[in-house]
Amino acid sequence: MKNLVDRLRCRRTLTVEEYKQLLLCRDAEVTDYLHRQAREETFARFGNKIFIRGLIEITNRCRNNCYYCGIRKSNSRITRYELTQEEILECCREGYRLGFRTFVLQGGEMPDIKDEWMENIVACIRRSFPECAITLSLGEKSYGTYERFFRAGANRYLLRHETCNTQHYRKLHPVDMSLAYRLQCLDWLKEIGYQVGTGIMVGSPYQNIHHLVEDILFIERFRPEMIGLGPFIPHHDTP
Repeated sequence: MKNLVDRLRCRRTLTVEEYKQLLLCRDAEVTDYLHRQAREETFARFGNKIFIRGLIEITNRCRNNCYYCGIRKSNSRITRYELTQEEILECCREGYRLGFRTFVLQGGEMPDIKDEWMENIVACIRRSFPECAITLSLGEKSYGTYERFFRAGANRYLLRHETCNTQHYRKLHPVDMSLAYRLQCLDWLKEIGYQVGTGIMVGSPYQNIHHLVEDILFIERFRPEMIGLGPFIPHHDTP
């Protein structure tokens, strides 16, 4: 198993079966070895540094009904909010004073009528903080909208693919949502020039080892600048 770890570090990839073996391995000596290799790789690339980002949750309103999400449109038990442009800019001013140089604007997927509002906010942040990075995490949009946000000053976009298995995707989302469109959005973002982030929820409902390997191989092919991997945390007001 340690040979698999060495091969992964050297070649930057494994076969499907090799990934399964490594993911299913419960040998403490092997996992310790894997973690040591990962730490060495991390320090070689980033040094012993922490990179901080100012995360601004701009709204919990969302037009989607993803079955696992606490802010899904049909959840009537949640108190909804939406920050104003001035509240968002004040967050940026306070963050800048504290030393933040990356601002992440994240929220539920807003209707298209909000696109111009969002474009104006991005432009205001860019004018006020020209040396800072602006990252958006606002879900699926059209090519034209992504391009408008980019021209207004956004540098990065986070859009987790969640799963690249069609059957698994269908179990997590209603029929009016499409995995093909989600993947198309990722391609558009890269084509426009964003630094793009994707990723998955680990332990999401119905997920199995085959899905995880598919996701790893997709990330290898897509080569994003950022990868978000986080645990699935259930919410009580969802299916």
